[in-house]
Amino acid sequence: MNSDLTCIVDRLVHYCHIEWTIQSSRTKLSLMTAARSALTPKGAAMHDRIVEAAADLVLQRGAQGTSLDDICTATATSKSQLFHYFPGGKGDLVSAIAALQAERVLDAQRPYLDTLDTWAAWDRWRDAVLTHYSAQPHWGCPIGALTAELVRSEPDRAPEAVAHMERWRSYLQAGLTRMIQTGRLRATTNPNTLSLAILAAVQGGLTLTAMAESIQPLQAALDGALVTLRASAATHH
Repeated sequence: MNSDLTCIVDRLVHYCHIEWTIQSSRTKLSLMTAARSALTPKGAAMHDRIVEAAADLVLQRGAQGTSLDDICTATATSKSQLFHYFPGGKGDLVSAIAALQAERVLDAQRPYLDTLDTWAAWDRWRDAVLTHYSAQPHWGCPIGALTAELVRSEPDRAPEAVAHMERWRSYLQAGLTRMIQTGRLRATTNPNTLSLAILAAVQGGLTLTAMAESIQPLQAALDGALVTLRASAATHH
């Protein structure tokens, strides 16, 4: 097999793995949602309280630095209660935290994230991202930080968190595709590559924002991403 064919096969395997991971993550999220729906209102409230409290602890200390004892103390629950709501223990809880943080991030970008088919929508999306991360009690991106930690410390669980990031990118790609279809972007624009570049800019900006404890790096990164986007504008638009 020559090198070009090997490269193509490797890419196909890579993209198939990503798609499988996204579908697997969505299936697991659906199962978690179904399990929560089966709870009584009181049980659902307790479930949510545990996840939200654990999410705050993980954001402060990291997943590795947060024990079940820490979570029990923070939520005034016993380990038997934790395992009642999360039979898989800490692993299930980390999955629930990743899903919670991902939904928070995506919801903060709506309704613009669901369209992104005009220049105005992209500008409003940029503003929504800035507003969300400016209002957080901690600097940086919770889902990005959790994903980075799991990639290093729990590689078997990392693809599940990575799938949330890929889901975010897929919304950007869908918007770019609509921009191409409506003639706002050049037909030669690669929505996959451009969406990856935009998300990379956001995550890079968030990393520097956390280091500097200032929203300015994220603002600069978003503005730069939109400049790159507009560079692909069709000439008649």
